[in-house]
Amino acid sequence: MAADPQPKPTTSAGNSLLSTIRGDDDKSSTGAKPDEALSDTDTNPPAATTKTNEADDSAQASPSLSQENTDLEKGPEKPTDSANEKEIEAASVDGNIVFWDGPDDPENPLNWPNWVKWSNCALISLLTFVEPLASSIFAPGVPLVLQEFNTTNTELAAFVVSVYVLGFAFGPMILAPLSEMVGRVPVYHVCNVFFLAFTIACAKAPSMGALIVFRFLAGTFGAAPMTNGGGSIADMFTPEQRAGVMAVFTVGPLIGPIIGPVIGGFLTESKGWRWDFWLITIVAGAITIAMAALMRESYAPIVLSRKAARLRKETGNPNLRSKMDGGRTKAELFKHSIIRPSKMLVFSPLCAIFAIYLGLCYGYLYLLFTSVTFVFESTYKFSTNTVGLVYLGLGVGCIIGMGIFAWDAQREVKRSIENGGLKPEVRLKILPYGALIFPIGFFIYGWTAHHVTHWIGPIIGLVIIGIANLICFMTICVYLVDSFETYSASALASNTIIRSFAGALLPLCGLKMYDKLGLGWGNTMLGLIAVPLIPVSFLIKRYGEKLRTKYEIKNL
Repeated sequence: MAADPQPKPTTSAGNSLLSTIRGDDDKSSTGAKPDEALSDTDTNPPAATTKTNEADDSAQASPSLSQENTDLEKGPEKPTDSANEKEIEAASVDGNIVFWDGPDDPENPLNWPNWVKWSNCALISLLTFVEPLASSIFAPGVPLVLQEFNTTNTELAAFVVSVYVLGFAFGPMILAPLSEMVGRVPVYHVCNVFFLAFTIACAKAPSMGALIVFRFLAGTFGAAPMTNGGGSIADMFTPEQRAGVMAVFTVGPLIGPIIGPVIGGFLTESKGWRWDFWLITIVAGAITIAMAALMRESYAPIVLSRKAARLRKETGNPNLRSKMDGGRTKAELFKHSIIRPSKMLVFSPLCAIFAIYLGLCYGYLYLLFTSVTFVFESTYKFSTNTVGLVYLGLGVGCIIGMGIFAWDAQREVKRSIENGGLKPEVRLKILPYGALIFPIGFFIYGWTAHHVTHWIGPIIGLVIIGIANLICFMTICVYLVDSFETYSASALASNTIIRSFAGALLPLCGLKMYDKLGLGWGNTMLGLIAVPLIPVSFLIKRYGEKLRTKYEIKNL
């Protein structure tokens, strides 16, 4: 409830504000200017609920204090330890402003019980596993799809798998701004319902054209957890807690598509390809019901807006309003948010470089999804269910890569803290090693399959590719969150758009490339194209901090 019109500001709140205004910490750990970092602090700092009229006038004199920049991706921050009474008073606002009731306000998502945080996180992470899994689960059944719909077009065979990922590229463009306007939970719920509807439509598709359209629409709505999940995690967990949670969250888009063909291989052979979609419907339906029962809104502007509405009703004061109400209309918020990921690609070299980087990695991964089935069925005469097991090579590689990443992250973070501070570039130390073994995996996979060695040969190549892909993917995603904390969701959204386009389009040329060049030279070409990632990784590791600080994000 609203506090006394003129409470004495808490020291911790003032400490957080001063630290943010001066940019002592944020400039070294985020890509935002100090005034933009202040906007982030405003989203979820532990401050007093109401402030003074006099200080509101001084706040109006400062754009960084008078204009709230509410963004779907802003995460909560803990207060720092410095204090300055003048800055505290300058940040104060009038008694009609509703904010958190101090640092321990139970309505602040940072202060939720751990079981609430982790149940929300677990449900979101399950979605980021199941919905990418749906992208590849029926890859082993594609030959049966072609047979049922009387076509032999190999490009169409690849596209019916990858068009789902094309939906991942279009979804974030709409779902991210919607999350800012109405909150995260309504977006999850609506998208879950439409995802289920279009997955059922895939199971009942009467033609190849209908299947492609329904797959695209299912992918569009299936992008919700990957688009907004990072923001939800940032709402509930502090930066110190966030790395481990992000690891659980980001592994789904890699492991899901790898496990999909394993399940799909056996299911397709026993029940037919349509049952791949029925299984996804059953699992996603159960998660949808659980989310409807357990999910709580974590986006601070929406939580505070509801709090203000409740207090207006309880007190009869129609002038009460949320501190996060920036005065923008919903149309203005939508327009402002929908162009932000594109602006980040244009004005942030790091966002652009890493979008292309992961676009190549993700595109190669889906190229393998659409080609491995044909390679092992034609070259090694694997059955439909057995060929699904081949994808476990990528899965084992991802598990090994996760172990390597976790070990390196723990070691480097501990070392950095002992040496005086944790910078985002610490995350990049392992990146060159992932880039180094990435092309090696394609060389091994291609030439062992070309010479029809024992089937374990190309699978070893797939294991190496899985290790490299996981290391690169995890390193870059965590680095983007650490570097652009205030706008981390936009940074991840811009990355998702580019890599999803690559994941949808690169597979279209895969089978034709293998037909013309063969497995040996075809995969050699893929490996050689990936070689430039090695020097790029070393250069970003060395100069990443300079790029981050020189091209700080403005006016987002």
